[in-house]
Amino acid sequence: MLFTAIMSKKRIYLYSVLILIGLLIWQFSKPTKAHKQFSEKVKIALRDAGNKLLLSKKDSTSLILPVKEIGNSKYELSFQSQLTFEPTTLVSIVENSFQKAALPGQYLVEVIQCADGEVGYSYQMTEFDETTIIPCRSRLLPENCYTVEVRFTEIKTAYTNIATFLYGIIFLVFIVMDVFILRKKSVKATPETDETYAQLGSFQFYPDQNKLIKEATEISLSKKECELLKIFIANPNQIVTRDELTKKVWEDNGVIVGRSLDTYISKIRKKLKEDQDIKLTNVHGVGYKLEV
Repeated sequence: MLFTAIMSKKRIYLYSVLILIGLLIWQFSKPTKAHKQFSEKVKIALRDAGNKLLLSKKDSTSLILPVKEIGNSKYELSFQSQLTFEPTTLVSIVENSFQKAALPGQYLVEVIQCADGEVGYSYQMTEFDETTIIPCRSRLLPENCYTVEVRFTEIKTAYTNIATFLYGIIFLVFIVMDVFILRKKSVKATPETDETYAQLGSFQFYPDQNKLIKEATEISLSKKECELLKIFIANPNQIVTRDELTKKVWEDNGVIVGRSLDTYISKIRKKLKEDQDIKLTNVHGVGYKLEV
């Protein structure tokens, strides 16, 4: 229908605007300058921790490979050579380096074995001693190739909460606009509340003006054609008997009809032929049916 098409376009515009707003929020809610500064501080602190870890084993020649940011608030420290260390040493060194760099104290550390990607050791630092987990403090890790991965849990949670909050606002705005604006307008515009015309396939039927309109083409109807079409539109895809048609259109007006009904049906068929989805069929010996 015409109004349905209009409302569909409005919903498309609404969806497009909301998607654009969502993309802008996503883009601008991502940490930019502040994040870069934070990332630089983390890389310096991790390099400092890596240097102290090597020095604790009297290794002053091996290289510390470039520190990488491998995810949201997640970083990787790797080494040129194999190393071995006690977990207590690692925990103390990382904590000291992070404190000097004024980094958050909530993070998770995983020591990954290069050969198989398995976690050789891990621990979690939180704001409270009850939730801080540092297992196997005194068990020496065998000499091997390791990478140290650090993820700041406080930073990730903050970003996640912000994103969730912003997208929640977008969703609520859409619900309000859809329910209280678009649907309200749609109800006012539908043929059920606006009886100026009825939709018949690709035609608009104006019973008060005795005409059909298809796109820019206007098709005139006689009074009898209009009365017959009103009955068919009121009973779509249902058989309307000849007796019912003649009674409502002719006999109720004190006129007895012979073959006039068939003549008018033929005229209506010709005027509806432009829409292949509409058929006014003859049900032999019974009446007619408007198939839409």
